[in-house]
Amino acid sequence: MSPSDSSRLPPPASGLPVSPDSSVSLRCTNIHRSLGQGEGRVHVLKGVSFEAQRGQVYAVVGPSGCGKSTLLYLLGLLDRQDAGDIWIKGRFMSDSSDAERTAARCEHIGFVFQFHFLMQEFTTLENVMMPMRKLGRLAEPAMRERARELLTAVGLGDKTGRLGTQLSGGEQQRVAIARALANAPAIILADEPTGNLDQRNSGIVFDLLTHLAKENGQAVIIVTHNPEIAGRCDTVRPMRDGVFL
Repeated sequence: MSPSDSSRLPPPASGLPVSPDSSVSLRCTNIHRSLGQGEGRVHVLKGVSFEAQRGQVYAVVGPSGCGKSTLLYLLGLLDRQDAGDIWIKGRFMSDSSDAERTAARCEHIGFVFQFHFLMQEFTTLENVMMPMRKLGRLAEPAMRERARELLTAVGLGDKTGRLGTQLSGGEQQRVAIARALANAPAIILADEPTGNLDQRNSGIVFDLLTHLAKENGQAVIIVTHNPEIAGRCDTVRPMRDGVFL
């Protein structure tokens, strides 16, 4: 699939609400996080501040263990910081309830991980529909239509009925991207999304993510060890020992 193919990415289906315009999709200030217990407890993040604007692609780079993935999970509301504040689409999330955090993740955040985490017993179409079912904003026919459009946009329109076990690694990762886009989130968080892919498929995955940022006004934050991928992002934020350099 060429980069131009990704221009067919569909807008939100009718009935899916669009978040109010804002130049900043995500912001955090003075984030601290420690992991472990007792003498083994480690201060992983030491006062990290970060801001992601609409239509921009950010790379967070650094050696293993420096806190990159920990920060991504905090920004994605999958974990809670020990100190510091987080805003998602202008909404203060630091003292939000678990239910509020789950709702914000579902509506505003799409995740792409190094491992695709597809549900292997379901078809590609059903995998992409899962976030839409959880959000509950669309009727069944609209969900199916949007899932087909997204799979077509990532070059898999002819494989909507395939199981994950019937796809290559690159194809499974493209399904994961389509799934991350299902609810038209404002923020895409990607943790080593090309880590298990060859050079060609890495390029396809990156081109899709960057196109989203430019055409749909989504903020894309990529944690990566790949210097070529990082070099093609709008902003590179090096991290070491729990702080940005």
